[in-house]
Amino acid sequence: MSESVGEPIWVESLDLDAQGIARLPPAIGAPASEAGKVLFIRGALPTELVSYQITRDKARFAKAKVIQILKPAVFRTQPRCAAFGICGGCSMQHLDVAAQIAIKQRVLEDDLWHLARTKPAEILRPLGGPNWAYRQRARLSVVNRSIKKGTALVGFHEFNSGYVADMLACEILPQSVSALLHPLRDLVNALSIPDDIAQFELAVGEGNATNSFQAVTVLVMRHMAPLSPADLDLVRSFAEQRLVWIWLQPGGIDTAKPFHPMAGSLAYHLPEFALEIHFLPTDFTQVNHAMNRALVGQAMRLLAPQANERILDLFCGIGNFTLPLARLAKAVLGIDGNNALMLRAHSNAKHNGLSDIAQFQLANLFTADAEMVRSWGPIDRWLIDPPREGAMALCQALAVLHQNLLAGDATANAFLPQRIVYVSCNPKTLARDTAILLGDAGYELTKAGIVNMFPHTSHIESMAVFEKK
Repeated sequence: MSESVGEPIWVESLDLDAQGIARLPPAIGAPASEAGKVLFIRGALPTELVSYQITRDKARFAKAKVIQILKPAVFRTQPRCAAFGICGGCSMQHLDVAAQIAIKQRVLEDDLWHLARTKPAEILRPLGGPNWAYRQRARLSVVNRSIKKGTALVGFHEFNSGYVADMLACEILPQSVSALLHPLRDLVNALSIPDDIAQFELAVGEGNATNSFQAVTVLVMRHMAPLSPADLDLVRSFAEQRLVWIWLQPGGIDTAKPFHPMAGSLAYHLPEFALEIHFLPTDFTQVNHAMNRALVGQAMRLLAPQANERILDLFCGIGNFTLPLARLAKAVLGIDGNNALMLRAHSNAKHNGLSDIAQFQLANLFTADAEMVRSWGPIDRWLIDPPREGAMALCQALAVLHQNLLAGDATANAFLPQRIVYVSCNPKTLARDTAILLGDAGYELTKAGIVNMFPHTSHIESMAVFEKK
């Protein structure tokens, strides 16, 4: 590894890993017009003058770490977390939240322009919420061969590393959960198989073990070897003393089962739509419940379903958008490729008295085509909430239907939604899909903006609205 120290340099911009971007002077003997290689400086912010040390030198770029900040940016702020700079979970804590939001909005706009050659007619005002103690879901890794011999570390991975950060608190976790990091170390160390504890999957929600709901934390412990009777006693005692629910997972995700207490249900609420949505701690749900409520509310207002319309909710999961849509529309069809989530969605519709309005269907949406879209029946509007891979197959299916319509097939029009709301967790795949919708499917991008679901991290949640021309 190279460890050369460079002359002070001005930082021009920031990448999504919160690395400052600068440009090195041209190589000695190179033409004055030739630009130097790009330099990524961890810990530096735009407009700053910094000294740095190169840690990796490649032909087209170099990476470095800050040695000294000679002129700080006005939007630099003091990180709250003691593990900042070591833990890889938050890369933007040294950046003012307003600046974080502005950078994420710029990334969304840049991706739409560079990948889809478009700008939305209207930029939505960014949605923001709590900036600390917001994370209700997380995966806490466990490592037992730490620098502190014989000590298990429980937490998030270090930046760009397979090691777990030596952290005793986390500022983006609820305080009650952050306070568990050290006791979880002690628990792992006390077990007979500390080297076989892989992780704790964390889910915070409202739990019902009796007849009323109250805040509860569930920890799903992944263990690679059987727990002894003494181990089980330790885990049970931990659950009782720390007032948490423990699930055990000896194998794949399907093997996760409640251990203590043995019974109880987990839920979150969407008060605006009078909904109680039940989930398992191993289900996909949004990590930030407050922002999820804002996200759902804005999606409903942007889609604006009418009481006489039939709506399609694609990648519907456990019904996070389907059930609010069922409060507003005549009928909703939720589609997902995960059978376990479909069963939960059915159950949630029944629990909320919406089984007659909200129907669900299992389908692989990554292989969707025009014939599959036709099989879902005539539709008025779509809501799409895909994973990071995006929804390219669905957009291509709409493009085929649009071309069929142009070729004289009038029946295709019934399957082309007049409006689409696309909720995205990856601006690049959103931009890729936007190019298809605008170029081949006959839509225009009317609105787009970000939702700050993950403050202090580089993750970007966004929302876009498409209208049929």
